[in-house]
Amino acid sequence: MKNFLKILVVGLLFNYCLFAKAEDSSENYLKGKFYTSVKNHLLIASNKMNDDRFKKTVIVILESDKEGAWGFVINKPIGTIPIALLVDPSQSSPEERDKLYNIKMPVLWGGPVETNEIYILHSKEYKSVTSKKYESISVSRDYKILLDIIKKKGPKNILIVMGYSGWGPGQLEGEMEQDHWVLSNIDLDIIFGKKSKEKWKKAYKNSFIRL
Repeated sequence: MKNFLKILVVGLLFNYCLFAKAEDSSENYLKGKFYTSVKNHLLIASNKMNDDRFKKTVIVILESDKEGAWGFVINKPIGTIPIALLVDPSQSSPEERDKLYNIKMPVLWGGPVETNEIYILHSKEYKSVTSKKYESISVSRDYKILLDIIKKKGPKNILIVMGYSGWGPGQLEGEMEQDHWVLSNIDLDIIFGKKSKEKWKKAYKNSFIRL
């Protein structure tokens, strides 16, 4: 199951990235000065973004300090996968597995780092000891959440993403100094919205320039 999932992940990401331009990280590392954390904000690609992978992306930033930043792209769908292919078969009964094959979940590209790993972003009313809690959302890698969905015990809102977006010291600040990104406040309706194509436009409308 795990090997099959990896093959499926690679296939989805290959199809998604066919149009993306390969970038050399050393050539595109625009180091800037750290002033303040942009943690718990939406990071929105401006019209000046010159990296094809991130054009019109919206990223929820969960950590940001002098050592770097990371978060998840929330508006780049790469396909749908039956829940059955995302969970350990031993964790469900045959009846549950039949249901899991019939329920497909959209999967999003979370960024170019660890693209073979799956992360589950969910609303905070769902309590799980395996979830890492942030100010507005929680993040987990426990697929039990997906089983709870079919039992009507899962979180109200959920996103499944492959990979994450990360920046080294000063890298994000350098990109922001080049006006490649703008910020907006966290908006759960945008993060968990069903229409991915509308997220960038809505977030950009609410954006502001960091002073």
